[in-house]
Amino acid sequence: MSDARPKLSTAQPGDYFQLLKPRVMSLVIFTAVTGLLVAPGSINPLVAAIAVLCIAVGAGAAGALNMGLEGETDALMKRTRGRPVAAGRVNKNDALAFGVILSLFSVMLLGMNTNWVAAGLLALTIVYYAGFYTLMLKRRTPQNIVIGGAAGAFPPVIGWAAVTGDAPWQAWLLFLIIFLWTPPHSWALALYSAGDYARAGIPMMPVVKGARSTRLQILIYSLVLVPVAIVPGLTDLGGPLYLGVSVVGGLLFLLLAFRLWRSRAGDQPEADRVHGGPAVGREAALYDVRIDAKPARNLFAYSILYLMLLFLALLVENLPASPLVCPSCA
Repeated sequence: MSDARPKLSTAQPGDYFQLLKPRVMSLVIFTAVTGLLVAPGSINPLVAAIAVLCIAVGAGAAGALNMGLEGETDALMKRTRGRPVAAGRVNKNDALAFGVILSLFSVMLLGMNTNWVAAGLLALTIVYYAGFYTLMLKRRTPQNIVIGGAAGAFPPVIGWAAVTGDAPWQAWLLFLIIFLWTPPHSWALALYSAGDYARAGIPMMPVVKGARSTRLQILIYSLVLVPVAIVPGLTDLGGPLYLGVSVVGGLLFLLLAFRLWRSRAGDQPEADRVHGGPAVGREAALYDVRIDAKPARNLFAYSILYLMLLFLALLVENLPASPLVCPSCA
């Protein structure tokens, strides 16, 4: 006779924190804060802090929903099999409930704290990532990361809207930079993780079109991204610092993309064992690769630094004109 009693959960607080995808959340917070600080107008510092918290929680909610929906798939991939749902530490339904509760909380609080334009954009981001990307795009097209990348590009627009109540072209220019950055960033990783995606049945570009085609598309997207990323330095969004960072950083990005295009990265799937031993931990899985895959690894790693430097330059140049105001000093 089987034991029908429900199993006790083994989840720890840290597991629920991991559901929020803290690495992704940190980038979301950074770009959202940039959008908030470069926007014209004024905002109370406490209101701004709550707005950033709402955007971070909303991003975490989308991550929890994604993990809840993708638990079985994540379990098939070396890079993701240690995630809470994939590893069985958190029940799928608990992860989904956690994500829904956080989604409702973050959207409602953002709307009441700032305005409903920002809240609507946050709700759209969550639905887009958890519903449109995870459920519809990810398993149906090799363009999944291109179309789905819009979800990760919304935070600076939301931050801007939290201050002004609208989203002008300057905010969408920041969106476009992240949107164009996502394919070369993600496909560089996919080049040396193609075996993982193939086992999980996910039609990432290297799996469907092959490594050579993926390397070419990475180069093409890079050639489009870099000039677009320079544009803020030619407008009132950025100044000399941003222009210098975007030009020098962009040239290095193009150099790494060109080297990747000329390489054989991804021609052979990464083996389970790297450099004679197993990859240990998440960082090793991301960065410890064979020699022929290093051009892909180098572009992937640098792309994160490149995006952070672009938005950091915008932050530094716009801090003197920050919209944050002290109510008692106004």
